[in-house]
Amino acid sequence: MSETSQAKALLDTLDTALDLLMDYGQQGLPLDQIEPLNSLLEQCEAISRSEPLPEIQRSIHHFACTGGTLISRCVGAVANVTLLSEIDPLSELLFPQAGQKPKFNPSDLIYTARVVPRPLSASGAEAVFDAAMDALMAELSGRGRYLVLRDHAHSQFCTTTDPSSRPTLRELLERRGPTMSVVTIRHPIDSFVSLKRQGWMHFEPATLDEYSARYHLFLEAHKGLPIVRYETFLETPDETLRKICAELHLPSQDGLTDLLEIVSLSGDSGRSSNVIAPRRRRPMPQPLLNEVSKSVAYVELCDRLGYPVSVVDEQATDLVV
Repeated sequence: MSETSQAKALLDTLDTALDLLMDYGQQGLPLDQIEPLNSLLEQCEAISRSEPLPEIQRSIHHFACTGGTLISRCVGAVANVTLLSEIDPLSELLFPQAGQKPKFNPSDLIYTARVVPRPLSASGAEAVFDAAMDALMAELSGRGRYLVLRDHAHSQFCTTTDPSSRPTLRELLERRGPTMSVVTIRHPIDSFVSLKRQGWMHFEPATLDEYSARYHLFLEAHKGLPIVRYETFLETPDETLRKICAELHLPSQDGLTDLLEIVSLSGDSGRSSNVIAPRRRRPMPQPLLNEVSKSVAYVELCDRLGYPVSVVDEQATDLVV
């Protein structure tokens, strides 16, 4: 059995033990009446958390191809964290075009209800999302777990949808109650190049200037939230993850990057290696360099985020994550 398989098996065993112990502890017996438990793990769990965790909602927000998957995988490795990847209950990105059949998606009530001849409204989708969140929060907090939602902001800000026509995931969560969130960013030239390479240009015109304008809209919609740079994460992953955990009110721990192999998320289309380190930027094509010199929105975006406008001979991460 490989080390990855052994680690996954160990986590499954511990999760099963935790579930059994939480069920046992919820019988409501005073501690002095609970039968002696054999293992140290059982004794610790019998004494710990008699009350559910505070129901704080947690979310991570970023554009596609900005390193969000790698960062989210590390957050997903935090003890007792359940991280749901690429969530946007109002996304229309996968809706069938005229003449197309809906995609096979048997467990997604919102999608299925919105692509039928008499579809669910957007407000109805919000209500279904609220009900699902209630069930998730109750289930997970009752078992001592933390729920973290990773946003799929691309659906709202980088498609034909008018970003201002609907609430963001963050706004949907805030309407429900206390929400802790972070925004992660990457140099916009690197994320733009990666987006083009992946073929995820779902907006028009597919230019750096338009992309930068949409990035501004995203930042405005999430104004005031703590921002974490992907480049900083690559340089100091443990320190940066401690900062993210603190912002999300999650337990902090080192060594999470060693657990990357056992955390797999949707959107994981970038680096094939689990080694976290900066890489050199690929040479930029001349047409893109021409766009850089002409785009006011791009220059303003770099200034807003604190990145250099120049894209020549700069160290950056040539990744699609």
